[in-house]
Amino acid sequence: MATITATAPRSGLPGFLRHPATGKLLLLAVAAAVLVPLANARWASGSWPHALTVDLTEPLGKASDWVIDNRDSHPLFLYFFGYVSNAVVLSVRAVYLVLLAAGWAGVTAAAALVAWRVAGVRLALGTGAAFLACGLLGMWIPTMQTLALMVVAVLASVVIGVLLGLAAGLSDRTYRALRPVLDTMQVFPAYAYLLPVVLVFGMGVPAAVLATVVYAAPPMARLTALGLRGADAGVMEAVESLGTTARQRLLTARIPLARKELLLGLNQTIMMALSMAVIASVIGAAGLGDRVYQALASVDVGAALAAGIPIVLLAVVLDRVTGAAGTVDDELGGDTGSRWTGWAYAAVVAVAVAVAGRLTDRLDWPEAWLVNIAEPVNRAVDWMTDHLYSGVPYVGGTADWAGHFTTWVLDPMRDGLQWLPWWSVLLIVAALAWLIGTWRTALTAVLAMAAIGVLGVWGPSLDTLSQVLAAVAVTLVLGFATGIAAARSERCERVLRPFLDVFQTMPQFVYLIPVVALFGVGRAPAVAAAVVYALPAVVRITTQGLRQVDPAAMESSRSMGATGWQQLRQVQLPLARPALLLALNQGVVLVLAVVIIGGLVGGGALGYDVVFGLAQGDLATGLVAGAAIVCLGLMLDRVTQPTDRRTKKGA
Repeated sequence: MATITATAPRSGLPGFLRHPATGKLLLLAVAAAVLVPLANARWASGSWPHALTVDLTEPLGKASDWVIDNRDSHPLFLYFFGYVSNAVVLSVRAVYLVLLAAGWAGVTAAAALVAWRVAGVRLALGTGAAFLACGLLGMWIPTMQTLALMVVAVLASVVIGVLLGLAAGLSDRTYRALRPVLDTMQVFPAYAYLLPVVLVFGMGVPAAVLATVVYAAPPMARLTALGLRGADAGVMEAVESLGTTARQRLLTARIPLARKELLLGLNQTIMMALSMAVIASVIGAAGLGDRVYQALASVDVGAALAAGIPIVLLAVVLDRVTGAAGTVDDELGGDTGSRWTGWAYAAVVAVAVAVAGRLTDRLDWPEAWLVNIAEPVNRAVDWMTDHLYSGVPYVGGTADWAGHFTTWVLDPMRDGLQWLPWWSVLLIVAALAWLIGTWRTALTAVLAMAAIGVLGVWGPSLDTLSQVLAAVAVTLVLGFATGIAAARSERCERVLRPFLDVFQTMPQFVYLIPVVALFGVGRAPAVAAAVVYALPAVVRITTQGLRQVDPAAMESSRSMGATGWQQLRQVQLPLARPALLLALNQGVVLVLAVVIIGGLVGGGALGYDVVFGLAQGDLATGLVAGAAIVCLGLMLDRVTQPTDRRTKKGA
């Protein structure tokens, strides 16, 4: 032992220098020592140099004008995009007319019966109650409009996602080609998908449906490929030994073995489609999202809540039904014949209810059954404004909190980032990305950040970045603390579970309603909405990561007399590091998505530019801001997503 102690000082220094992170830091220090004085002498100010900016306003304006001028005459629009647009409109209209023809009773009965066959009696009752609540709130027609758009978008997303997933699951080359594309699409904020489709299809239902398809198809493709590639090797060898063809192996083995992944992909696609269908109201899609958007524009919290509640109910019902689809077949019945008989009975009952409603001329929701919650909610908001918004003794009001957070946190962070020389921001990004990844990761992050400056939106992007960083900091503090509490207490986890379930299924748009009521408009409400939206994912990932720590390591530390705090700090947190880093990455991506939407409630920066471009038809401003959002999201993803060096080395 003495020998080891004596030689430790001599052997410790070379070992420290041989550490990969230390070597990277030393190399970055040398590069900074050479480059910083040169860059500071040439560009001392914090703003991006005008000479390194490319003005895309004129070419984008010309491209937009060309599209508008040729939309009704060019063969590309007449014989391709025109047919796609017409097909989308006809499909959505057909589904919408079918829903209207079934009437409120027929649609409610059909939804409840489907839930009964898929997930059981309890969820069937909940589904029926959810649809009835949509009618009671006076939102039956908007709900049917959203549902019609959803049906078409989900069907198209599933078809495209399954085809891409099949190609990636059966071909290594296709999988390698698609993986970076799907990874990149996953970090795109939802708003970024609106701009290209608006440029081609204009405002309206076709653009909304196609943006939803592009946004919702990647999870279906990814999970389909994952399920096919993860098929049990022993089963596949046994099937192949029977002399089956590749098609037979796919249909009889791979797809059945990937059933859980396929159903999970369907669940994720439906949830993302609903979220995007609501956001697509900004570009002219009718339905619940349009009601929320109009209400937020006039700061009518009561009307926004009346439309937001059906959105939440739809999200919860769709999530529960599709999530339960793969787990209750064995409970619901014996052989295949009895299951088909049950579906036949359900179909007959649904048709009978719809026909009865049509014969009695009760297709529309009765006006006498409407419940007006807008007025009492607005009265409650007025009371909150008078009593809680400001002037509360000792603690201040919600408006005071928002003002203090803006003054003490958001403004200094924004001013500090904008004060930094642009090249120092790039150097910090490169250092962070390289320390946790590879030089390719750092190069991608730096190029993405530099592209923001080249686009000429350096200042607004740093404003958005300051909001993201502030929201992520609050989210991580609350998320890690709550996740640790849930991981160490079963009772705490049971109490939190229903709240996390509801918050995790709510579309992004809905989070703007309560923050406007509590905090008014501005950057602080946008940050608050982002925190609430990202918090459930961070809590869940943290809890799961801590619970999956090796029990043997926990038992060993306990046998050595470690306290609960010591176990957490020295065992659980270090071993759960990959999960905590994943929570950080997901928190950043989710926060960015809502901070951008915060432009609707005074968040400013890039979100405002996108909203302004969409609302005013200034696609040049909107497209530049959308491209900057994509670059910012890509940079943040790379900076917070560690790379498995062993995998890279093996590759």
